[in-house]
Amino acid sequence: MSTRKARVLVVDDDLAICRMVETALEREGFAITTAHRGDEVFGGLPLQRFDVMVLDQQLPGQTGLEVLDRMRAAGRSPEVIMVTGFPSVQTAVEAMKGGAFDYISKPFSLRDLVRAVHKAADRRRLTRENATLRSMVAQTPFAGPIVSDSPQIQEILERIRRVASASAPVLITGETGTGKGLMAKTIHSQSDRSDEPFTQLNCSAFQDQLFESELFGHTKGAFTGAATTKPGLFEVADGGTLFLDEIAELSPAMQAKLLLVLDTGELRQVGGTAVRKVDVRIVAATNEDVEARVESGAFRRDLYFRLNVVHLHVPPLRERRQDIDGLIEHYLDRFQRQGLQRKPFSPTARDILRDYAWPGNVRELANLVETMLLLAPGRMIEAADLPSHLSPGNMPPRESMPEQPMSLSEMERLHIIRTLEHTTGLKARAAKILGVDIKTLNRKIRSYNIDLQQLTSATPRS
Repeated sequence: MSTRKARVLVVDDDLAICRMVETALEREGFAITTAHRGDEVFGGLPLQRFDVMVLDQQLPGQTGLEVLDRMRAAGRSPEVIMVTGFPSVQTAVEAMKGGAFDYISKPFSLRDLVRAVHKAADRRRLTRENATLRSMVAQTPFAGPIVSDSPQIQEILERIRRVASASAPVLITGETGTGKGLMAKTIHSQSDRSDEPFTQLNCSAFQDQLFESELFGHTKGAFTGAATTKPGLFEVADGGTLFLDEIAELSPAMQAKLLLVLDTGELRQVGGTAVRKVDVRIVAATNEDVEARVESGAFRRDLYFRLNVVHLHVPPLRERRQDIDGLIEHYLDRFQRQGLQRKPFSPTARDILRDYAWPGNVRELANLVETMLLLAPGRMIEAADLPSHLSPGNMPPRESMPEQPMSLSEMERLHIIRTLEHTTGLKARAAKILGVDIKTLNRKIRSYNIDLQQLTSATPRS
């Protein structure tokens, strides 16, 4: 959030003071809303949307201190600058105890008020950035520059440059590990919202009630364990970008609620009645065939069209093999910066990596480079150091291969089986090798009807 976009609510029953303050703050680039009674503050104004409130102490309806106390009880978050025409030490102490950021006496200097609003807006910005960072820490699998010489990725980056400044929703499709999250961050960083929060949520990671609470927030007492009022990621991301990963995993009920927010720009917290306006750009991603899910009725057609205003498809790594060498160097540099000893791949090892199908895509490649730096015994990573499922000696002989080329899904099924055999059925280790999370691997095992018992009985554990 930059100061030029900070939103200020001025509450004063003196219309002349309201106009004077509004003019001064608008000149500084703030977005101003005014109210003239204390009870107006809770009469439909979306307080979560404001960054700073300039609040007069003497108001009809409710006093400023009563408004401040009610805001604190409700968990509302604007930084408050209390203004009073009857200054006293007791009033100042009560205001600061109630959570006010600053306290100003009438008659006041406009310069002093503007300075106080700037300071309050800066504090609010830091508070929101910290909340955003906390929400992202456990959810960001990897980040960094987009490393690619392939024309397919360059075309995607050009499309991002053309659409980044708009607010239209973007749908990113592609296999697991291709870098859809990195594309979402690139869209945000090149947009006019780059100073605002970027938040993300994995739609498959929560049951409906928890997902709704994470996305829309909840009021105190809305459900067991809701000890305080909590803003949702829509409110945290207000003015910025919300990245919804694995969007195709949403339940029908959550699809309907998301569609309503996208259509109206309004939401209600779980357990709440107040309607809140939000301005959030949605970037969604999925590794599923979402059009097939629409046709089967598993995904709402109207939500699909609402999300699919701009469509980016990230091709798998096997379709852009010219990127493999650059990605290897990128991850060697990254892990060296993290303290691992840099070791080059031998020409033979690189040839094997260029020929490999990479079902786990870029994430699998990153995991492989890190593993090799940790485990390869020499100063160079040789072909013999590579995992057995990559070794040409362990590939089935050519005469045993089918005469007709296999489909990609059959290749993926066979590769998952080979990896599970290599790990003697240890799914967590197999998921790491494949560069996918354990939930994705479990889903693939179910969809391909892979019999783990048969695999583990055929391959004794070491």
